[in-house]
Amino acid sequence: VQLQACGGGLVQPGGSLRLSCVVSGFTLPYYVIGWFRQAPGKEREGVSCISTSDERPYYVDSVKGRLTISRDNAKNTVYLQMNSLKPEDTAVYYCAIGLNFYSTSWYEEDLMDYWGKGTQVTVSS
Repeated sequence: VQLQACGGGLVQPGGSLRLSCVVSGFTLPYYVIGWFRQAPGKEREGVSCISTSDERPYYVDSVKGRLTISRDNAKNTVYLQMNSLKPEDTAVYYCAIGLNFYSTSWYEEDLMDYWGKGTQVTVSS
């Protein structure tokens, strides 16, 4: 099983990035795929996820209206479109898969089962 995230980089405040995560070698059904991030000195937090049963997206309050999660099933890829980026969005971003989905606690990293390596996002002028 491999989750390969890419698309990070350095961007100025107000700028945009699109992260991609390609899932390969996974034969089991999974019920949630999402993005988490970890800023320096902070715990990892859930940013956004998408339920695979109904394609409903979930977002942490701090990114609502700025970040959009989407999925291309044919390409086994999940995206995170990041607009109006702020310095506080600076973090390493990880994609993860959960074999079960809990709508009221989707943001808890302990509920995710497979993780990819992160991609660095730096928002700075």
